[in-house]
Amino acid sequence: MDNHSQPAQDPLIDSTQEEQRRSAAARLFDIRRVIGGLFVAYGIIVTLIGIFDSRAEIDKAEGVRINLWAGLSMLVFGLLMLLWQWLRPAEPPAPNEQQPDA
Repeated sequence: MDNHSQPAQDPLIDSTQEEQRRSAAARLFDIRRVIGGLFVAYGIIVTLIGIFDSRAEIDKAEGVRINLWAGLSMLVFGLLMLLWQWLRPAEPPAPNEQQPDA
């Protein structure tokens, strides 16, 4: 008798590991993370440009520091998307649920 054969696999453990993999994949590809990250990155860039705008650029926008306000708005929106994704993480669909036909 061979004692080096594979150990018996517990289907509950296998399904838990599969569920963890699906959950991690759902969080990784959550669109809120992508949108939030892009808005934060662009928000930082545009905010920095707005901070260092020349007087001519501010006058062109009729005295409004449009780059600064747009950058800050983008930054806030991106942070809200990331906060939403963090507070309400995506749940993967159950493996036995069938997708409705279109």
